Amino acid sequence: MSETPLDTARLWVEFTDPADPGQRFRCDLTWLTSSWTCIFGSGCRGIYADRPDDGCCTLGAHFTDRDDLKRVKAVVKELGEDEWQHHPGSTRTSAWTEPEDGAVKTRVVDGACIFLNRPGFPAGAGCALHQHAVLHGAEPHTVKPDVCWQLPIRRTYRRVELPDESSYLEVSIGEYDRRGWGPGGHDLDWYCSSNAEAHVGREPVFRSNCAELTELMGEEAYAELVLRCEAHLAAVRAASSNGSRRLLPLLVHPATLAAGTAGKRRR
Repeated sequence: MSETPLDTARLWVEFTDPADPGQRFRCDLTWLTSSWTCIFGSGCRGIYADRPDDGCCTLGAHFTDRDDLKRVKAVVKELGEDEWQHHPGSTRTSAWTEPEDGAVKTRVVDGACIFLNRPGFPAGAGCALHQHAVLHGAEPHTVKPDVCWQLPIRRTYRRVELPDESSYLEVSIGEYDRRGWGPGGHDLDWYCSSNAEAHVGREPVFRSNCAELTELMGEEAYAELVLRCEAHLAAVRAASSNGSRRLLPLLVHPATLAAGTAGKRRR
């Protein structure tokens, strides 16, 4: 299956953050109600064709701030060599990070992130941090670098100035598509968020990524988002049942539509 176009019609919803009147959320309902799911190890081709087992872990992860680095540093101290294939033999930060363009990122070892366990490793392939969280009953987002657990959800900020000279902070929650990676995103050999191959989740994104969205938005704002996503899904069901097929490309993520069409053909 091929990727759907980046520039497609979307439905967005805005609402004031219940926890902060000076902040408004702007959320992409088309994306958040899509059937995207991570298919790492189950059909993911990796962002580079010559490294299909890496998923999006080939480049390593840049840390957003000191708190991000501190959180991962605490977990690194708990990881043993039985959990971490490329354990450097030391838990010093310099042993598993490296500088790049004035920033700090996870070190790349043998072509991918140092935390990525490769196929054949006894503990299983995948992120050692993620696996450690699952093993200990923790949410993966509490132990992984921000960029890793947020993908492919993207949170951005913008100060909106109103005609009366007042303003508010706009927080957008949407799809981290190829462009989120910068100009180099267009050079990736494969990408999941707009690909029908990855739109096979049993639950929409706003439910399957409840923990991540709650962390990004706060509990009260996430509850408001759920109300709007449920209403949107009801509108989609209504449009589908009365034959208003022309509305679906606006209401439903194009990759989710494509995945559904492909599924019907296979049946």
